[in-house]
Amino acid sequence: MTVTTPTVRAAGRKSLFWVLAALFAVLVGVIVFALVGSSAGGDPLSPTNAAPEGSRALAEVMRDQGVEVVPTVSLDQTRKEATSAGLEDTTIVLFDPSGFLTEDQLRQTTDLATHLIVIDPDFGQLNALAPAVEAAGNVSGVLDADCGVRAVDNASSVTGDGSGYRLTDPSADAVACLGSGDDVYSLIQLPADAAAEASVTVLGTTTALRNETVALEGNAALALTLFGGTDTLIWYLPSIADVENAALTPEELMPPWTVGIPFALLAVGLAAALWRGRRFGPLVVENLPVTVRASETTEGRARLYEKNSARLRALDSLRLGALQRLAAHVGLSRSATVDEILAATAAATGWPLPTVRAILLDAQPGSDADLMTLSDDLTRLETTAARASRPTSEQKE
Repeated sequence: MTVTTPTVRAAGRKSLFWVLAALFAVLVGVIVFALVGSSAGGDPLSPTNAAPEGSRALAEVMRDQGVEVVPTVSLDQTRKEATSAGLEDTTIVLFDPSGFLTEDQLRQTTDLATHLIVIDPDFGQLNALAPAVEAAGNVSGVLDADCGVRAVDNASSVTGDGSGYRLTDPSADAVACLGSGDDVYSLIQLPADAAAEASVTVLGTTTALRNETVALEGNAALALTLFGGTDTLIWYLPSIADVENAALTPEELMPPWTVGIPFALLAVGLAAALWRGRRFGPLVVENLPVTVRASETTEGRARLYEKNSARLRALDSLRLGALQRLAAHVGLSRSATVDEILAATAAATGWPLPTVRAILLDAQPGSDADLMTLSDDLTRLETTAARASRPTSEQKE
């Protein structure tokens, strides 16, 4: 057996397709990112997020109507923008699903605008901004206008999927709208009081603000009227910048049990390097092409078959060789079909045709013992065919 080292040109031709496919994939990725990568994606209900869960469509319509929409990501930035715009001309939309703000920080937002809209607040946010309101579970379906709030009245009906809320004190000076039964509402307005300069609106229907659903029902009318009551709308999405210990280093933010992880990974890497990089002996320099004895390749292939329990594949290799030799024994040409070889072998040896066919084609080894038995049957069949093909005088001798 002769092994020839492939040339660079031959190797290049074989890999040309995959190189071109990789370049094409990179080109498509660059084009897609250039078209939509800079505008799509981001935080849910973000005024800069053009993805289905974002609210960029609503923000752009409000800008077209003359409302200045200012996205902010920290309380300091929000305070700066509110001071610049003026308290009497500012509405703040607050959406903090990750709970970055403390109760003290939440209370500070009520001093920065005339109207504060809190989207889908949790228990801590309600306790700080609207103590008279409590969470009442999830709400789904279309909700009809049921109060005198102008934004709700303009909408007529709203997609109510989101959270519902309930007044803990029915006598509180509040307006509850978009009821879904059992005193559960998706919009509750609380007027300004001595503790806060801004009126607070608790809004639970997040679906009405998303790009993919803002055009359904009266969602757009509700959002545009509710958010557009002043000349400036500050859309505040708190971030890690609002966390009081945000100045900590990454090492300080990591839990103590993670300290040993880098050392463990290093040990695993060294073990893998020693395992996979072990040497089987000194390197041997040989000139190519190299001639390898057939027995070596046969033994190597047999070891691979044994390692992978490929009994049928090993038996098929033996059968292919046996068929070629049997064709020569019974006087058939190299172009003879398998069925012709089976019939001629059965006639020459006197063995039943089903038995010959099972040995050469149909039988499958279920274990190593079965493989050895079929291998012995092949040997006996070849021996019998070889004897039957000899001249009569030679058989007598």
